[in-house]
Amino acid sequence: MNIRTRGGSLAPGGVVGDGRYRLLAQFGIDERAGAHLWRARDGQLRRDVALTMLVGDPADGEAARAARRTLDRAAHAAKFSHGGVARVLDVLSLGNGITSSEGLLGIVVAEWTKGSDLFDLVAERPVAPGTAARMVQALAEAVDSAHHSGLVLGLDHPQRLRLTPDGRLRLAFPGPLPDATLRDDVKALGAVLYLLLTGRWALPGGPPAIPAAPHSPNGRLVPARSLQPTVPAALSALAGRTIEDGGQGAIRTSSAILRVLEQAAEEEERTQLIKQVGDESVDEDGGVWTTKKPVKDASRRRKLALGVSVLAVAAVGILAWLGMMAIDFFQDDPASGPPVNVADEPTTQQAEPPGDQRSPETQPPALGEPVQPASVQVYNPEGTGDHVARAENAIDGDPTTIWRTDQYQQQLPALKSGVGLIARFDQPIDLKQVKIAADSPGTAVEVRVAEESEPSLEATRVVSSTELTEVQTEIDLPSPEQAEYVILWITRLSEDGADHVSEIGELTFVPTQS
Repeated sequence: MNIRTRGGSLAPGGVVGDGRYRLLAQFGIDERAGAHLWRARDGQLRRDVALTMLVGDPADGEAARAARRTLDRAAHAAKFSHGGVARVLDVLSLGNGITSSEGLLGIVVAEWTKGSDLFDLVAERPVAPGTAARMVQALAEAVDSAHHSGLVLGLDHPQRLRLTPDGRLRLAFPGPLPDATLRDDVKALGAVLYLLLTGRWALPGGPPAIPAAPHSPNGRLVPARSLQPTVPAALSALAGRTIEDGGQGAIRTSSAILRVLEQAAEEEERTQLIKQVGDESVDEDGGVWTTKKPVKDASRRRKLALGVSVLAVAAVGILAWLGMMAIDFFQDDPASGPPVNVADEPTTQQAEPPGDQRSPETQPPALGEPVQPASVQVYNPEGTGDHVARAENAIDGDPTTIWRTDQYQQQLPALKSGVGLIARFDQPIDLKQVKIAADSPGTAVEVRVAEESEPSLEATRVVSSTELTEVQTEIDLPSPEQAEYVILWITRLSEDGADHVSEIGELTFVPTQS
């Protein structure tokens, strides 16, 4: 298709958008919508952008209506912010940024995603199963978050996706088809997983450069494991059950996909860690998608640090217990002499100055046993929550499983005032301390209390705040607070290179002693 624009044909060097965007390189065509996917240069703001250009004849009423539907959906998605989706910057239509002489029905302008094409990734060989699971997991989190906001992303075409330098899949060219559904997004996740595992595309309308997935004589998709025997049975079944519509075993939600992918990714991490410990001479030649030497992965380093911290705390507790047992033993032994009167012994604590001694009535209340929340959810009163499917990781008793925020290119409060977690208890507790296991230095947090499950930020009350500098942080409240809903509110994120992201391994809520 050779479309004429003001700058000539739709080719590198041409200009669109009434002369604002100069085309640099084409990255694919989604024939189903006549969508041409380009990298371009914004001449006004001097930055690269991703253009999803809807090519068609303005006189074709049906095509024009379909284009308007796509543009409306893209404009609605402009409010959505997630690291797995390129942010929509502008939407152009006829008479609003596009002239009738350009041969275009609309343009969706999004931020440019650095990285590589998905096709380049699978052109030589399929991706290792554990790596594929992690890649699709990041994309599934974006889908899950979007679906909770009622948005359809439209990622059912592989050329709309790109692989970021840190190994995450991202929807780089937003602009869903006019009739795309939530189910289409879920099926696309299965198709992307199948593509990574086999190098084949399992949905209609794929690009000619990517081979189509084979089907059996009865029309069913050939399992990924049949094409690549190294694919685990669980991942092979997940891809097939997500793509196929029929049968009671079909997977229809992104949340269900996330649960399976998280288990698969964690199992792969454990396997690779065991291999690393058993063989220090592993040859590292896998490129950016290698799963070897997992300790070089930032999130894994954080998990290891948290695990070591937990072991250290446990060791200190055991030593303290052994010390107390030894004291009891010698005190009960007649040969050890009369019992020691502790009150007569010198103390190692600094004495209170005269006149400042605390009476029993002014002593701080003793701490009780930690109370497990009934549930925890992502708290984001200004829009979509971050990684909502992982919120339970923050109270599962395992600090090596984490909940993380999205990756932001700007520090809070540039895009929103904050993000956090809200814990609900079966009945109000007299909260005195909150313990945080997290390796996200520089994260600023507030402990807030609320009286309802979905309060506005103004309806919550700050009872304490601090900055996370260590892996283990204890936040003591000035006085006990009776609360049924407790919020950990993040007002500043930890910085990881150019990205801003914070991770929480475990939250522990300690009341006063009853």
